[in-house]
Amino acid sequence: MPAWCLDSDEAAGNALAEAADSDATSYWLAASAAGPDRPSLASDRTADIVIVGAGFTGLWTAIALTDTDPTLRLVVLEAATVGYGASGRNGGFCSASLTHGLANGIRHFPDELAVLEREGVSNFQALVEFTREHEIDCALEETGILDVADRPHQVEEFRTWVDEAAGWGEELDFMDRERIRAEVHSPLWLAGLHRPPGRDAILDPAKLVRGLARVCEERGVTIHEGTRVTAVERHAGRVRVGTAGGRFVVAGHVVVATSAYSGWLRRLSAHFVPVYDYVLVSDRLSAEQLTSIGWERRQGMADANNQFHYFRLTADNRILWGGYDAIYYFGNGVGPQYDRRPTTFAKLEAQFRVTFPQLADVGFPYRWGGAIDTTSRFTVTFGQALAGRLTYALGYTGLGVGASRWAGGIVRDFILRPDSDLLRLRFVQSRPIPFPPEPLRSAAVQAVRWELDRADRNEGRRGLLLRTLDALGIGFDS
Repeated sequence: MPAWCLDSDEAAGNALAEAADSDATSYWLAASAAGPDRPSLASDRTADIVIVGAGFTGLWTAIALTDTDPTLRLVVLEAATVGYGASGRNGGFCSASLTHGLANGIRHFPDELAVLEREGVSNFQALVEFTREHEIDCALEETGILDVADRPHQVEEFRTWVDEAAGWGEELDFMDRERIRAEVHSPLWLAGLHRPPGRDAILDPAKLVRGLARVCEERGVTIHEGTRVTAVERHAGRVRVGTAGGRFVVAGHVVVATSAYSGWLRRLSAHFVPVYDYVLVSDRLSAEQLTSIGWERRQGMADANNQFHYFRLTADNRILWGGYDAIYYFGNGVGPQYDRRPTTFAKLEAQFRVTFPQLADVGFPYRWGGAIDTTSRFTVTFGQALAGRLTYALGYTGLGVGASRWAGGIVRDFILRPDSDLLRLRFVQSRPIPFPPEPLRSAAVQAVRWELDRADRNEGRRGLLLRTLDALGIGFDS
């Protein structure tokens, strides 16, 4: 039985004190150079377009805008530092999917899925090429992806999915118990699904986002860090963006690219919930330890549970291990106070030990958390306000490393290319079902989390609540 079926808090009790004392800085942000100092906004100024947020969405948008019109005066306002949010804290999985996986695309956008799949693969290939063209050394490895089954009912689900995915043009290789355990050595695996390279990569997200910032600045984009935006309002046919420091930027257009930190703009609150995800990164593995686990093809991996783990090797041969708990804090809560959760760190460590018992002595010097912007259909959503002078994109639900580049292009099209065929896609034009306000929001999220856990323990059988939400096209995921 997998470790996550056990009393993990008791099993990991000795790790609690260590977790409580650990630094919550992500391994990625700690391990790479932060780049030049970028002073906060010190005086009022004007621009053609102001972008709020210096993560993947904001910086890819700036790149798309300057690709189309290099003369634009762009200003990026970042509350903390480049990549402070999810862009510098995620697991470093880059997927071609724009729809949070093929199955979710079939469920929500079957009529547009062929177009979205083509767009996704093209976007992924362009992202890889961009890193090479601009010499962004982000440890990108096109490894493919490997999903694993650790419960008997998942094995037949894997077999069935191979044929269904093939009907949509996605190639998968079913691996039985013997093959999957030979591929990556764990006593838990019962089957695997391998998607070969071409649609997936692992990378260092902090190096990528900092590389994007460098490219933006080389193109004349100004980035102000330590500049928290507090208000956006119409002003004499333009928009005025106010900051906590009392300074303003007046521009023709504003892009909101703050993802899980978008609660400051009240009109966006119903579209997403910020879900905290927690991650461990191990000590560097020795040659003997690497041999003991196999994993020679270095694929990004995940298990097939509703409350799932994702894991991968880093460039310096550590193991990143995250997921399982998806924690929502009342009132769309986000902030440094939530970056450490010792009970979850301990639970993750206990689960890791059962998955890889041959690594019982490996430590975890890096432990952190971060907020994921989750929508009810698990995909990015777009919109405009202020008579078209404000455009936003958010809601990647954990798969934004690749999809944010495509989203940046869509935001660019809203502003500069309104005749783009992509803007007519239902995927772009429609909105996810909104989340209810508090206190119903917290109660609903907790009820769904409990039901997902129960389904995992009940051979995947979904109860009435989950079946009803499935029928309505509503979900909760990280």
